[in-house]
Amino acid sequence: MASDAPLMVIDGAGVVVEWSRHAEELLGHTAGDLVGQPATSLVRPTPVASGHAVGREQVALCHRSGRAVDADLRMRPWLRKDGSVAWAVFQVPADENMVSGVGTTVLEALFTQAPIPMYVLDPTLRIAACNAAAQAMWKQVPEQIVGSRLGDVYDFPAADDVQSILRGVLDGDASSSDHVARFYARNGSEAGCTDCVSVFRIEDRQGAVQGVAALVVDVTQCEQVRAHSHVVNAVRERVGQSLDLVTTCQDLVDGLVPGFADVAVVEVVDSLVHGQDLPPGPVGRDVPLRRAAFRNSAGEQAVQAHPIGDVRSLPSSTPYAQTLTDLKPRVVALDDTPSWLAADPARARAIRASGVCTLLAVPLTLRGTVLGLLSLYRTKRGDCFEEQEVGLAMELAAYTAVCLDNARRFAREYTIAATIQQHALAPCRPSQTGVQTAHLLVPGTQGAGSCFDALSLPSARTALVIGEVAGQGIHAAATMGQVRTAVQTLVGLDLDADELLARLNDTVTSLARERAALPADEPLRRQPLTATCVYAIYDPLDRTCSIARAGHPPPVLVHPDGTTEILDLPNGPPLGSAGEAPFAQTTLSLTQGSVLAFYTTSLVSALSSNGPADLDSLRRLLVPGRRPLQDICDDVVNRLGSGAPSGDAVLLLARAGGFPTDRVATWDLDNQPVAVGQARERTRRRLAMWGVDDETAYTTELIVSELVTNAIRYGAPPVQLRLIKDRTLTCEVRDNGPSAPHLRHARTVDEGGRGLFISAQLSDDWGVRYTSDTGGKTVWAEQALPAQDPANDIASYGAV
Repeated sequence: MASDAPLMVIDGAGVVVEWSRHAEELLGHTAGDLVGQPATSLVRPTPVASGHAVGREQVALCHRSGRAVDADLRMRPWLRKDGSVAWAVFQVPADENMVSGVGTTVLEALFTQAPIPMYVLDPTLRIAACNAAAQAMWKQVPEQIVGSRLGDVYDFPAADDVQSILRGVLDGDASSSDHVARFYARNGSEAGCTDCVSVFRIEDRQGAVQGVAALVVDVTQCEQVRAHSHVVNAVRERVGQSLDLVTTCQDLVDGLVPGFADVAVVEVVDSLVHGQDLPPGPVGRDVPLRRAAFRNSAGEQAVQAHPIGDVRSLPSSTPYAQTLTDLKPRVVALDDTPSWLAADPARARAIRASGVCTLLAVPLTLRGTVLGLLSLYRTKRGDCFEEQEVGLAMELAAYTAVCLDNARRFAREYTIAATIQQHALAPCRPSQTGVQTAHLLVPGTQGAGSCFDALSLPSARTALVIGEVAGQGIHAAATMGQVRTAVQTLVGLDLDADELLARLNDTVTSLARERAALPADEPLRRQPLTATCVYAIYDPLDRTCSIARAGHPPPVLVHPDGTTEILDLPNGPPLGSAGEAPFAQTTLSLTQGSVLAFYTTSLVSALSSNGPADLDSLRRLLVPGRRPLQDICDDVVNRLGSGAPSGDAVLLLARAGGFPTDRVATWDLDNQPVAVGQARERTRRRLAMWGVDDETAYTTELIVSELVTNAIRYGAPPVQLRLIKDRTLTCEVRDNGPSAPHLRHARTVDEGGRGLFISAQLSDDWGVRYTSDTGGKTVWAEQALPAQDPANDIASYGAV
């Protein structure tokens, strides 16, 4: 162990200020001989560089007699009684020589050979000594640095933080630590560096604090690599997660600011937003660009040249246009406002307001096609874009270009699918007598396979249908068109709801088999084809509604008093499912003014964006049900907000009303031939009361005569005749016979078989429907009424 008392004490200038008795015995010099003299006179052959060595040093000392004295010495800062800091020299005992020699060599290397600047600070946190690397860095001698604070040498932007760390280590409140700080040298250079300041406390053998030592390591390149890796990760984590083009652009600028730039702007070719193909090669001067994203580290106080969504062409004299011409990035200094900014005054004002100093313009290109432009700005003077940073920006721009092209392809496919769906869906049909309808359709970002309709049926009835086809995009839209065509065809057969779903299931199953037969490399083959559907038939004459569903959510019923209920209906399997499962029909009696709400699952999910998908949000929006149906649809659209749902959000509303009793006539007929004449007479009188013209009345008499004759001859009692005057004039004849009439083309010599043929020729449409509860049938025929007939106006019916 070293002696507690030093051999000598040397000040910062290398002058001996204290001399001990042990030093006098070892070297033969008295205190009067050495105090005030340079310590270099004691060293041979290599003098000790005062103020540069710290720790232990193996040197050759010179005895007063001239002989060399080998001694293992240790030097460390020494606090004198007057408060000044000097260097104390101790002799290390022989038993420590082997161990301490390595440490002494390392410390000597740090202060004489190590390239890392090292500073010794006294208890007042002023520099007491510095090594050769620090002197070389600042090109100064120790006397010019000693006595200064570390913040006087390094211009730390967060100087208080560095000072707090030094004070914390000195006071023992903080352990030795590394602090990464950016600084600007006080030598007039504008180039900033990033250093890692390592601080540790210096104590003597008794534990008395002598000061702190600080090592300052230049980690600028390491920090740049780390920062660049962080930017790359931030951009790749954000960009590409959405297929929305504007969102992709905004994700890019959010990933670049503030880690890589202070301001970032993305402008894209306007036709890209619409999913259109772009011609290869540089863009022309007249090609408009749309500002798609903007981000400024200043936040809300930032000044933006043009708003998001603004479309304009770039002046040809600017570096922006030049970048899009030769497809090469450009770094432009903006310290003094360049003359080319006069071509874009709004951009010039924004640049001056933001204090921008440097611009980096990078083209967004993919396979030789220009998609847009990325403009990056920095506001700190001297913080220009280096070559490796330009390469990084080009790399991120190339990655973003791929994501933008994916968004363009999706937008194009989405536009095609939406167009197919729009043309496949019928235009808004007018409400029928006895029922009012309204609907909304909000196309989803991932769906185009929804369909809905309100179709007129014979006898003033209305068919309500809504369904969804699994899948998305063009294929889903095309399949939806096929399914909807099948529905319209089956509706024309006037089938019950359960029977229509059963036959529709056969159609979807056939389409699924066709898909499964596609080539093995066709991606569509791996997508199973299923569909869901709800089919309802509303009869305003008795205010009943027959409903059947296949895998689709049940409708919501809104009562006139404002209460709602989810109809408890049997649910069949989705259409196209394996196996043949029956579909059940449920018939409900509806109160006048009740509202039926049919919807898709995507609508419910969109309304429940803040929680689990449930019907509570939709049920609340449906109340009160006495409002106009279009107002209810508008409320639902407002609740959905501006964002598009993932799937098609569809809502179909139908309000139940009654049919005017004075526009319906019903007679029970005897099962005798004489009933034919009675039916014709009653028909004639009723049509006269309704104001039907003579020609239509005569035709109706013939139809009634033939239908009643067939019912009496081939059917079973009871026989009933009903006339319904709606937009069309409907004749119905019911009987309990199970046999189905069919159209015959009678030969010349045949005496019968022409009745149904005559009825079909005289009417605009005819058909047969069966009554499931009685086993009977109804044969009906419809005739169009003249448009000028006042009774053809829905207002005259007093419908709800």
